[in-house]
Amino acid sequence: MSTAHVAGALAADVRKTSEGARTVVVLSGRLDGGTVGGLWDRAADAVAGARSAVTLDCARVDYLDGSGAAMLVMMRDRAARSGGSVSIRGLSDELQRILEMTWACEEPKWTVEKERRGFAEMVGRKTEAAYNDLVDSVAFAGEIVANLAQSVRHPGRLRWKDILLACVRVGVDSLPIIFLIGFLMGLILSFQSAVTLQRFGGEIFVPNMLGLVMFREMGPLVTCILLAARSGSAFAAEIGTMKVNEEVDALNTMGLSPTRFLVTPKILASILMAPLMTMFFNFAALVGGLIVMISLGYPLVTYTSRVFQNLQYTDFYGGLIKALVFSILVAGIGCLRGLQTRSGASAVGDSTTSAVVSGIILIAFADGIFAVAYYYLGI
Repeated sequence: MSTAHVAGALAADVRKTSEGARTVVVLSGRLDGGTVGGLWDRAADAVAGARSAVTLDCARVDYLDGSGAAMLVMMRDRAARSGGSVSIRGLSDELQRILEMTWACEEPKWTVEKERRGFAEMVGRKTEAAYNDLVDSVAFAGEIVANLAQSVRHPGRLRWKDILLACVRVGVDSLPIIFLIGFLMGLILSFQSAVTLQRFGGEIFVPNMLGLVMFREMGPLVTCILLAARSGSAFAAEIGTMKVNEEVDALNTMGLSPTRFLVTPKILASILMAPLMTMFFNFAALVGGLIVMISLGYPLVTYTSRVFQNLQYTDFYGGLIKALVFSILVAGIGCLRGLQTRSGASAVGDSTTSAVVSGIILIAFADGIFAVAYYYLGI
């Protein structure tokens, strides 16, 4: 800021005088953003309670910008509230043209009205939001099916590098946590069961129970819950960030389908990796159960023979089919929530949270359908 500007800012002033029955408010100096803030209250007090004509003497005003014009408009409106009127004199032609840009405006009313909604309106809004989300989900599912069908017919059009990269992120990078959770679940489940069955001398049946539970239910269920927490949230955050940065809009502008370029590789990677992750999880759980049985004095051959005594191929493939369907739901809802990301600082976080919660709910809902279907199919 120049020295001349600082000196002008210091010279800005508002002074109230009178000429007979007329009130005169003399303004001087630079009326800009640097001075108006300190003069605002004094200017309001100078015209407050005026019941007659008030003249604003601006002959000594050197400079006027939007802030100064706003202060003059405020003085006019404050005087009008008390029944007075305001006239301006002495303002140069150049500054007069600046003032004319805002003189017809009124002082804004900074009142905040709290929106009150009744119970019926809240239910209606929630129902409308749920309906719109259902419509978007159905449309998105149809687009995914069409893209997958096109990928099967024309595999050369797939972006294989993106698919392989997604496979590494979904599968390979998840192996440590898969092994750890699987091992701990097998260890804890076997130990708790053995402690209970020892009262009846039935700890020999722990391997039977562990193999059946892991292959049919716990393996695909827990694996895909971990997939939702790790990969589903990552999909939503990645696509959501691209949506906030308008990269998704850029793809639409160029005539490219965001679903084909961003969503399809992630869903294919999840389809390929989820069954493999489930098998690794089951193996880690069996290792955990093995440690418990060895500590109880049972040899390895007894454990392995008991694990596979009651297992059938339908149990093995049934669990893999569950993992396959769960992975499609998790990857699809994660990508959908990413594409639905709105603008704002917390938008990506909201999409990520919604992706994880929605993914787990869909897994639980689909698992219930599988339970009923497998019961009637005799699997």
